[in-house]
Amino acid sequence: MKLSVITDEIADDLQTALQVAREFGIERVELRTLWGVNIAQADEATLRRAKSLLQDYGMGVCALATPVFKTDLFGASERGPMHAAQEADLAAQLPLLQHCLEVAAFFDAPLVRIFAFWRAGALIPERETQILGWLERAIPYAERAGVVLGLENEHSCQVGTGAELAQVLGKLNSPYLVGVWDPGNAFVLGESAQAGFDAAQPYVRHIHIKDAVRQPDGSVRWVVVGQGDIGYRDHFQQIARSGYTGYLSLETHARIEGLPQAEVSRQCLQAMQHLIEQATGGK
Repeated sequence: MKLSVITDEIADDLQTALQVAREFGIERVELRTLWGVNIAQADEATLRRAKSLLQDYGMGVCALATPVFKTDLFGASERGPMHAAQEADLAAQLPLLQHCLEVAAFFDAPLVRIFAFWRAGALIPERETQILGWLERAIPYAERAGVVLGLENEHSCQVGTGAELAQVLGKLNSPYLVGVWDPGNAFVLGESAQAGFDAAQPYVRHIHIKDAVRQPDGSVRWVVVGQGDIGYRDHFQQIARSGYTGYLSLETHARIEGLPQAEVSRQCLQAMQHLIEQATGGK
């Protein structure tokens, strides 16, 4: 297992984020926003500036965290975070995907994260069929680009749990469509990390890490990794036993009053390193 981080969770400034990442021996980072602009909408000058910085720090990119398919298909009444992206309508999604695949090639990133539309209730067969149709249309774009699509379980989207991720990916058989497992998102919807990963594990090729506690009113508060209710000591052991050798990418989310996000992220990365060493016996 390899440590990574979504850079804008450390700092909006990419150089600051790369400085922190270098402290932890991270070799590849995940890109989502660059200086306040979403990766899907950054202009050429911004992309070249980012690539130059990455080269200066000797780092690569393990994934692009794009907003592809974060749009309404089922008449959802709520939206999730867009991370500086402008929501595009259905007709714009495949052109957006094509552009993101081109950006991935520019950064030599092997994976582009995608979603399964805003959540409007249970993953009933009719919704599943429509999602599968869109994913089937997306796969040839990935094949032509030689870049893998990673479908993330996102609590604000129609595929929000590990069980739902397995349900959808189990219907498709392409090396160009895999799972991005996020136990924090599953936790929001009431699924345990252990149960969700058991279901999704055959399809998981990338993992996001954030921790949370459940508040008395049922809401979720994000905390430093290892200090929440997800149970990362056991979960990292479970991941290690599965034979997973991909990235564990920090998505900090936690906020601590008086501390900059870079310092909160350092605390998370330190905790992750310790827990991973325990899970793997230091290997």
